[in-house]
Amino acid sequence: MFEAADIREWRGHDVVDREGHKIGALESIYVDTATDTPSFATVTVGLPTRRRLVFVPLSGATVGPAYLKVAHDKNLVRESPWIDTDGELLATDEPKVFAHYALDYTTGQGGERRLGRR
Repeated sequence: MFEAADIREWRGHDVVDREGHKIGALESIYVDTATDTPSFATVTVGLPTRRRLVFVPLSGATVGPAYLKVAHDKNLVRESPWIDTDGELLATDEPKVFAHYALDYTTGQGGERRLGRR
């Protein structure tokens, strides 16, 4: 896996699915608040007049010369929960992001959020 500091430098680069199909451009990284490791990325998708940020897990992701390759299909990513380009992920929406990818979701011991934007 890659370090959080390294992946943030990839902002604006292409994000492709496991077959190499372009999904969109990397916007930001969300880390697991318990471990401070990269957990999800947001990807800018949509038409120029209606852009949005979709979430994709970083587990199994690899970097190439000018792209980030994620382990999920383009259509699955594009259908994932999303926020506006100037929006933020609400704590109440975090479980939906994990559920979309059939990932377990648990809050911290004190009920704190699982994801933090970096």
